[in-house]
Amino acid sequence: MILFLAVTLTVGLSGCGSDKTEAKYPSVDRDDLSNPKDIRSEQASIFGTGHHLFGGDKDKEDKSGIGVNGFLWRASLDTVSFMPLASADPFGGVILTDWYSPPESPAERYKLNVFILDRQLRSDAVQVKVFKQTQKGGAWKDTAVSDDMGRKIEDSILTRARQMRVQQMGNG
Repeated sequence: MILFLAVTLTVGLSGCGSDKTEAKYPSVDRDDLSNPKDIRSEQASIFGTGHHLFGGDKDKEDKSGIGVNGFLWRASLDTVSFMPLASADPFGGVILTDWYSPPESPAERYKLNVFILDRQLRSDAVQVKVFKQTQKGGAWKDTAVSDDMGRKIEDSILTRARQMRVQQMGNG
């Protein structure tokens, strides 16, 4: 239960980061009624001016609506496809797996949280958090996992994404 709460808080708070730019909210001076143009004429929304929920930015060529790099997204899904998925959000770039026990060690189980952090195919655009539990006395106990395990999965995702990109360039 504590692990579920920690994972839920981690995922929930991951969307609260800041990009070091000051938020500017549209406002209208109530005393200046001579200007008929107000904030409603610029299609202001929680996504900013000119952004649409399913269309992205009007000025961008990419109209896919996905908020992350498509190669990293597909490569992440391919890489973790052997594990059961608990949640996959292509707009937020979050993939959460359910617990998975390898057949060779049924007393261990793993869970992954994959975060795609950018629209660019870059090495720092993917982050993997690995959770491990071992069964002792009929109960599952959290066990430490080396950071190297998450990095190896990230490298595997990046390698697969590069392969997909090269393959698409060859077919395009």
